Amino acid sequence: MKSGCCPKLEKGTQLISKRWTILIIHQLLSGPQRFCNIESALPISGKLLSERLKELEQEGIVHRAVYPETPVRIEYSLTDKGQALEGVVKELEDWSSEWISLDNCEGKS
Repeated sequence: MKSGCCPKLEKGTQLISKRWTILIIHQLLSGPQRFCNIESALPISGKLLSERLKELEQEGIVHRAVYPETPVRIEYSLTDKGQALEGVVKELEDWSSEWISLDNCEGKS
């Protein structure tokens, strides 16, 4: 890592800047959800969603709860560490609402 850069900031930025990660966190801010609910809310493949959820679980941002029912029910929720990102996500959402044009995002001129 470069000497002038904060290693923790760099790691945090790399973590939440992975494709779909911030949107998964945003989705979970509304409360615990099953995999199928997250998948239907976002235009993401099941494989990639599963990968991101595992990464977020390993980082302690997402909690995976398994309920021994028939069939087994699995819910994902944000941990305290994940909930602490709410301010960051909301600020980014507010900034995007004010400054980002969808015309530019869709490649229109």
